[in-house]
Amino acid sequence: MDDTTGTLDEALARLHTSGPEREGWLSNHAPMAVEALVRHGQAPAVHRWLDRYGPKLEDMPASVAPVTAHNWREALGDPRRVADWTLFLEQETDGRPWRDVLAEWWPRLLPGIAAGATHPVIRVGHSVRTLLAGEETAPRVRELAHALGYWAARHQPLPDLELLGPAPSAAAALDRVPPVADPSGGIRARLPQLTGFPRWPGQEPAGPQEARAALDELVRAATHRYAAHGHGAPVMLVHAATAPNAVLRTLPALPEALWAPSLGAAWAASAAVTAAYTPREAAPLP
Repeated sequence: MDDTTGTLDEALARLHTSGPEREGWLSNHAPMAVEALVRHGQAPAVHRWLDRYGPKLEDMPASVAPVTAHNWREALGDPRRVADWTLFLEQETDGRPWRDVLAEWWPRLLPGIAAGATHPVIRVGHSVRTLLAGEETAPRVRELAHALGYWAARHQPLPDLELLGPAPSAAAALDRVPPVADPSGGIRARLPQLTGFPRWPGQEPAGPQEARAALDELVRAATHRYAAHGHGAPVMLVHAATAPNAVLRTLPALPEALWAPSLGAAWAASAAVTAAYTPREAAPLP
């Protein structure tokens, strides 16, 4: 559903002077929250909500050195360069169709999908949903640039992982993900402990529609699993579902050749969050 009130564009413009994080690591959820509020008919509440959330935010950090088409690889994964990345991708989306920029940067960023506890890819998913739903206004295109810039700055590939054998379904695969040995730290301490994931799907999707169906299965399985396992880390474990759901939202804007790789990355993200935060025991369901 498109926003015809102008509220979403106003809110995004307010937010684009802020950085994507606060207190050194916590993700700025406001761009995602205002999109969800507007989409679900709560546009009148958006500015009041921002008035309360806004004081928590921090200004965009200072620039370090420009990111360019020639030096971007050396800046990838450097959170100090978030302002440089954001400016570079704003310039890219100013001069080219946003779908072309997304199609170029999506496969470059997919290996680092766990970046920022998966918040950057989730922010991209919200942004793309808005652009697909209605008018491609400047604040909405700029929001995509900010989301991609955040992802590039926090880009974090997972360690090399062993394939632990095939699983017959997404639900079975999530159940077979080995938990990390030491769950005492934050996600940055947990992800390096990952050792291996079950192989799922058991074989490469036959085509893009099969990849999309498998991704839908993964989102559904992670959501259902949360009911019995979310008690272990309610805030963090939900990203095992919301990260692949963000990928699912983005697929319609991507070339179909990228759908199967997107499924693989989404599975890696969901499995990584599951390994990092799943409790030792499931809670009994009523």
